[in-house]
Amino acid sequence: MDFMMYLKDSFVGSMSSVLTMGAIIIPLMVVMEILKDAKVLEKLSDRLNPIAKFFGMSNESVFPLLIGTIFGLAYGAGIIIDSAEEGNLSKKDLYVLVIFLLACHAVFEDTLIFAAVGANLWLLFTVRLVVAIIISYFAAKIIDKRQLVKED
Repeated sequence: MDFMMYLKDSFVGSMSSVLTMGAIIIPLMVVMEILKDAKVLEKLSDRLNPIAKFFGMSNESVFPLLIGTIFGLAYGAGIIIDSAEEGNLSKKDLYVLVIFLLACHAVFEDTLIFAAVGANLWLLFTVRLVVAIIISYFAAKIIDKRQLVKED
């Protein structure tokens, strides 16, 4: 009897999580499409072009990078997958984007959660951001070198 209760609770909890993520991802994707059509993303990408240039990525990779950094992998995944399926991101863009987000996803949300249990907010935020920047920068350089070797 207890097993059935746990199974029911697990199912209800899982469905609740899926619905919650859908309630966030779907509006994000709708807003992204509206912003694309209104050319707002193009303007935002132009303003944030130095970030893309620093990592050797395309301008189209900046928006998924920001969404993943702010909202995390679970919520930003829809935007990242959508951008990749549309062909807006190269393999290098995807690799560098994923590498950056491995170290620095949901940086605001996670940092606030850890700060609530006693971690130093600014130290944690700074270390995560700096580590993500350094690793991603060198990963982009390694990817560039490997592509040059493959082309020869």
